[in-house]
Amino acid sequence: MDEILQTGQIVRIETSGMTCEVEKLLGSGGQGEVYRAKLNDRDVALKWYYPDSATGEQRKVLETLIKKGAPNDKFLWPIELVAAESIPGFGYIMPLREGRYKSLFDLMRYRIEPSFYALATAGFNLSDSFLQLHSQGFCYRDISFGNVFFDPEHGDILICDNDNIAVDDIASKSDIKGTMGFMAPEVVRDEELPSTKTDLFSLAVLLFFMFMVHHPLAGKKEADIECLDYAASIKLYGTEPLFIFDPNDDSNRPVKGYQDNPLTYWPIYPQFLRDLFVKAFTDGIKDPLNGRIRESQWKAAMIRLRNSILYCSSCKAENFYDADALKQNGGKPNRCWSCKRDITLPLRIRIDNNVVMLNYDTKLFPHHIDEGKMYDFSQSVAEIKQHPKKPDLWGLRNLTSEKWTMTNSDGTVLDVEPGKSVPLKSEIKIHFGSKQGEIR
Repeated sequence: MDEILQTGQIVRIETSGMTCEVEKLLGSGGQGEVYRAKLNDRDVALKWYYPDSATGEQRKVLETLIKKGAPNDKFLWPIELVAAESIPGFGYIMPLREGRYKSLFDLMRYRIEPSFYALATAGFNLSDSFLQLHSQGFCYRDISFGNVFFDPEHGDILICDNDNIAVDDIASKSDIKGTMGFMAPEVVRDEELPSTKTDLFSLAVLLFFMFMVHHPLAGKKEADIECLDYAASIKLYGTEPLFIFDPNDDSNRPVKGYQDNPLTYWPIYPQFLRDLFVKAFTDGIKDPLNGRIRESQWKAAMIRLRNSILYCSSCKAENFYDADALKQNGGKPNRCWSCKRDITLPLRIRIDNNVVMLNYDTKLFPHHIDEGKMYDFSQSVAEIKQHPKKPDLWGLRNLTSEKWTMTNSDGTVLDVEPGKSVPLKSEIKIHFGSKQGEIR
């Protein structure tokens, strides 16, 4: 099929009259085509709608989104409407996705292998971004693989296809309902339209996919289906949804040899994360209004997950500190999931109710030590450093401009000036100012 716009074609921004030059086609979808374009020496993406999608209703949606502005910089948000003299219809420009961002399809197909730290960071960024979207009165409606990209090295994320976002509780039967497998059961059953409430279910499905590389409802019931047609999908995801790790019903457990990913990954993660998934796909199915996990709960869990990471001394694989497992095992941690050898726990620091593992690469951020900061990753305030002359000695280095004080196990108190380090020894207390931490 011929492209709607041609290389070198000029389109104009409707509000300012500034010109934008089309460079090349990047891809096409159900609504239109997306191009790389140049706007005042700046690379941007340009989406142009097919004639049947270039409706007055779509234009009003875009005008609302452009006026409102992006909730944060994680959204490839519509910036300006554009038109062309010789082409009917309209389009819009938005930020261009950088090459470091990969599709979640790449994760599902093992084309990329991000660290657990990067996955937890991506989970935090997703939860935070949808929280900010919802707080502005919008629902996304189609949270799924195809609409999210992430940097597998750092966990940064980008959310695309934002031209289908709607004002919460204002939708029509003709509006987008979502992607099968990600839609909330009540939407699959045609009982409810997409909303922030149903977005929460879709977000939980996406997070489960990211961490377990599998769908939360696709167990034995899915394996027994000979042809996963529309009717079967309605049954699996709508009328008879059952979590594969439902604690009270094991009839939909993953089938070994066919659905191995969740069987492998589920026991790796600490109990607090598994508990959230259990609630999301048991209470969250039975009681959509009160049973779903909020974005703020996911955010807290993702930070806790990052703080819980430790390394196997034998194979260097990332594992997790799990306080519940320690209690069950008499104080002994689980074996390494990768090499099956015993794990030696590193020292850890407890700040309020948060426990952070003190690995060789651990960094603390403002939200760890400052009462007034909330999820602040602007810069690290402390880092683990090896003594330059004594490689067996490690310390927690003060990267702030403020003095800390430390209390040794014998009660002696010493100042920790900026740039200096607290030795990593058990029972040392560090007074950061508004918060206090204890190394154990």
